[in-house]
Amino acid sequence: MKYGFYTALGTPLDENGNFIAGSFEKQIRQQITAGASGLLVMGSMGIEPYIKNSEYTKIAKTAVEAAKHACPVFIGVMDNSVSRVMEKINALKGMKIDGVFATVPYYYSVSQEEMKNYFTDIASKSPYPIYMYDLPAVTKAKIQANTAECLIKHDNIMGIKTGDLGTARIISRSPNKRNSFNIFFSGLDIFDFAYRSGIKMNLDGMFACTVGIAAKMYRTLENSDFQQAAAFLDEILLLRDTLAGAGIFPAFTYAMNLLGLEGNYSPDYSVRLSPDQKEKISQCMKDIKLL
Repeated sequence: MKYGFYTALGTPLDENGNFIAGSFEKQIRQQITAGASGLLVMGSMGIEPYIKNSEYTKIAKTAVEAAKHACPVFIGVMDNSVSRVMEKINALKGMKIDGVFATVPYYYSVSQEEMKNYFTDIASKSPYPIYMYDLPAVTKAKIQANTAECLIKHDNIMGIKTGDLGTARIISRSPNKRNSFNIFFSGLDIFDFAYRSGIKMNLDGMFACTVGIAAKMYRTLENSDFQQAAAFLDEILLLRDTLAGAGIFPAFTYAMNLLGLEGNYSPDYSVRLSPDQKEKISQCMKDIKLL
């Protein structure tokens, strides 16, 4: 593990929900060439809950083979029970991956004690390291800092992805934290501030369509040129806000397609973009020199 940007990859699918391997391989090559520190496959930007069971193992295997050990590869295993998560983990058997990311269950409300049971059980059964994925906007239940502090005592729970800087700070200073436990900060709006605060492993799906800008941002952060880094981050945020204004997943699909990465990166029921929305996205990408 090293400092820098970790990209939550988009997952390209055809009109029938089948995986487009060539486009995915191209995306991975772009990320590695640009210097991504690691890759998350089938995270939230990679629409893991929407992917057909028949495609799940294919996607993970393609990622491992395309990355060729150039950087760590993590696989999303988000689901609503220990048994369903373990079914996904078992489908990865034999693959040389660096860990799996799991949110808390997201169908019914989950208490903090239930979270502890959930992650502890998965970590005890999994042959791969477990990374907690704190995503309260989706799961409706936040992994509280004291819950995370309890869970990091487990030897096979190796990290957390969180957008809460306060939680990240508490965990980083916890006496329970092992040196091998990693914090992936996902609060895109303040990545530069978090980096200056010592939280230097940042993970986000926007890097999938802004990898050139992300690479420049992290080079300037490493050189302590924080003003220029902030300017690069502002470009990523401008595109993020433009995509969100049109509907994040169909807009992300359009942006990826403009970059030469074919496929649908959104749920199959997503509303299509209007010509005006497409024009705004295209113009934004030209303004920040992605096109």
